[in-house]
Parts: sequence; structure tokens; C-alpha cells
Amino acid sequence: MQRSNTWVGWITFAAWLMVIIGVLDAFEGLIAIIRDKYYVLTPQQIVVFDMTTWGWIALIWGIVMTLAGLGLLSGAGWARWTAIVIGSLSFVMQLGFLGASAYPLWTLTVLGLTLVVLYALIVRWGEATRDY
Repeated sequence: MQRSNTWVGWITFAAWLMVIIGVLDAFEGLIAIIRDKYYVLTPQQIVVFDMTTWGWIALIWGIVMTLAGLGLLSGAGWARWTAIVIGSLSFVMQLGFLGASAYPLWTLTVLGLTLVVLYALIVRWGEATRDY
């Protein structure tokens, strides 16, 4: 028998999505570190850290997310659990933006994609990686 190509595709999709988002987060972090005044804060925004600290957090988060995505592409089990934790944290953070977002449809789209990725990693991992 063959492996389930459908779920292999979704896990590959999840991996590439994590790599792309991780690289973008890392670049956003670098911009915040190098050019402290690049991002403009409005009085309605809540920022706990200064921009440089936020930049370092975004840079490290982006590197971790990129490495987890690359690990998923290789089929590593550690990457699966790392991706589940990262995806769950991202899901909770997106829920926080749902009420305050000017674009709730975009937030709902990201939440839906995150749910599909988490479903593929949690429920269908064995089906996609099982050798018959």
C-alpha cells in the first residue's frame, strides 16, 4: 500500500508555510532591531516592550519557526511537536487580534489555516509518515 498522499501534501504545506512565515518574522525582527523608528505605534496599540526588544523576540521566533518548518520537511518527529506548540501559540495570539483587528476576515482565514495545519500534524501524522 502507499502512504496517504493527501496528508503528506498537507504536512508539506504546513512545513513550507512555517518556513515562509518564519523568514518573514525574522526579517521583521531585523528591521525593528536595525531601524528603531521604522514601525509607528498608535495610542490604541498595546506594546509591552520597546521596539528593539520586540525585534529580538521576533527574530528568534522567526528562526525557531523556520527551523521547525525545515524539520517538518525532513519528517523529523521533534519538528512535529515543535510545530504543534508554535501553531497552538500562534492560534491563541490570533484569537487576541480577532476582536481588535480592522480586518477580521484575514484573522479568521489565518485561524482556519492554522486549524488545518494543527489537524494534519496532530491527527494525521501517523497516516502520512507510516511505511507499509
